[in-house]
Amino acid sequence: MNSKPPGLIRRSWAALRRPSAKYSVLALLLIGCGIGIIFWGGFNTGMEATNTITFCTGCHEMRDNVYQEYKGTVHDINRTGVRAICSDCHVPKDWLHKIARKINASNELYHWVAGTVNTKAKFESHRMQLAQHVWATMKGSNSRECRNCHAFEAMNSSKQSPRAQKNHLKAQAEGKTCIDCHKGIAHLLPREYNEDEE
Repeated sequence: MNSKPPGLIRRSWAALRRPSAKYSVLALLLIGCGIGIIFWGGFNTGMEATNTITFCTGCHEMRDNVYQEYKGTVHDINRTGVRAICSDCHVPKDWLHKIARKINASNELYHWVAGTVNTKAKFESHRMQLAQHVWATMKGSNSRECRNCHAFEAMNSSKQSPRAQKNHLKAQAEGKTCIDCHKGIAHLLPREYNEDEE
């Protein structure tokens, strides 16, 4: 008979076939962590894929309407080469607010399926309602997405026109937020919009 102890491979295989309780818990923990990492990576990759300009302009409603208005604006092309795409203005950066925005976007999918704005005429008839919803969201978040690039503290007022300097100081003193004054920068204003009423 061979009294030689089994090799490393045989011992490892035997431990895997009949693991002790402490190794079973450790193995389950490691497997659970591995699955969690894979799930989180896939989920995050999917979230980021929905933040691309290709995704945002994937349906003709966006591509033929608001995207056409955005092209050539200061947020698309400017002297510094810094470009803000759809998600920079419409999707929060922090995780919790981003998830809330993505859940809210399911309403947009419903209207896409229902064909609420699938023609230029339908889009224009809903433009004021759509704009007011976006403005209210921006106002409610204190223009959080705007402030990723345009914070009062980071502005060099000496490089602004006298009118902009005066207006920014006044807005800051009155606790106004970007969207209070800056509507229609990347998209056309609705026909019904009346600046004097604001």
